[in-house]
Amino acid sequence: MNLAWLSLASLAVVVLVSCFSRLNVGLLAIAMAWILGVYFGGMRADDVMRGFPVSLFVTLAGVTILFAMAESNGTLDRIARRAVSLCRGNAGLIPPAFFLFAAALASIGPGNIATAALLAPMAMAAAGRAGIPAFLMAILVGNGANAGSLSPFAPTGIIVAGLMNRIGLPGMEWPAYWANFVAHAAVALAGFAIFGGPALLRRRHEGEIEAQSPIETRHWITIAAIGSLVLGVVFLKVNVGLGAFAATVVLGLARAADPGEAIRKAPWSVILMVGGVTVLISLLEKTGGLDLFGGLLAKIATRDTVAGVVAFVTGLISTYSSTSSVVLPAFLPTVPGLAERLSADPREIAIAMSVGSHLVDVSPLSTIGALCIASAAPGEDTRKLFNRLLAWGLSMTVVGAVLCWLAARWI
Repeated sequence: MNLAWLSLASLAVVVLVSCFSRLNVGLLAIAMAWILGVYFGGMRADDVMRGFPVSLFVTLAGVTILFAMAESNGTLDRIARRAVSLCRGNAGLIPPAFFLFAAALASIGPGNIATAALLAPMAMAAAGRAGIPAFLMAILVGNGANAGSLSPFAPTGIIVAGLMNRIGLPGMEWPAYWANFVAHAAVALAGFAIFGGPALLRRRHEGEIEAQSPIETRHWITIAAIGSLVLGVVFLKVNVGLGAFAATVVLGLARAADPGEAIRKAPWSVILMVGGVTVLISLLEKTGGLDLFGGLLAKIATRDTVAGVVAFVTGLISTYSSTSSVVLPAFLPTVPGLAERLSADPREIAIAMSVGSHLVDVSPLSTIGALCIASAAPGEDTRKLFNRLLAWGLSMTVVGAVLCWLAARWI
């Protein structure tokens, strides 16, 4: 077996382990890259480790620490409670409000997982009090969080933008974000229409969602710091990672939040997974493993069907594996070779991979779906909720494939 096949087999092992084991596959990927590169490929260890994404690491660390500070000092929680209070009085408006706020919150920086962790308990509690079906609320808040996941300010969006720049597709941050947003908005709207939303719009709900705590000086400082970062990135082309580190320094010096606590809360395991898998993917580029993988995909797809095929494949794997840490870092680097073989548009393939892999992430096998189940109101049949969310997540592999195929064919 040549080195290209060995490296591709190593990637397959990493993906399988990510599906069925709690082992951080970043560690496994780095170990495999070292063994393959040094002992089978005759490379130096330094050559192997040059595949580690330093710029991506800085960006992810800066953004996640900043929003860990905003979460730990209560800023995000206060904003969330006030946003929910805007729809009080109409039960049918509560699920769409959670969708919109989850999408907005995920877009400005925390990302889909952190947003779901913040909002799912509040959303599912509100559903229980207002008589809203738990399944309907889980669909709306879960898809809302995922709708904002590809924002250039969010961790997954940062990962995708970095990968696309690396494969020669710069400037795709916003097209990918909007494609993902529209896809999630479409399936959330369909879910709302099918699973009882219109009937809820005709029903009034009186009562408090949650008592609101006052917004204090430290919260206003945090809001100003995050707002300044967003404006700086959009209008002044500030590097989002370095800008986020500067904002954390400001919050620390102003004693608006505890940097030490935020550093402890940062998702280092996810960052390690992304970095480790990227090292292995870099090795596949050098050994020809990515070209080999692209050739295998090209055998089951045509120019007209490739968007649907890759959306289905990445969606199916993402049902059991990490979208941002494993699936996208593994698949996006194959885009140039696949597009060249099929004479297809690489932008369409990259967006289809990003959208297809995210649409399934309300499954209970994903963190977001699990958070919704864990936050279900007392008395809710969680086994039934689990089964319905699992069916929904698996159905999204087909829905995502169809949506991406139609978009690539007709739009």
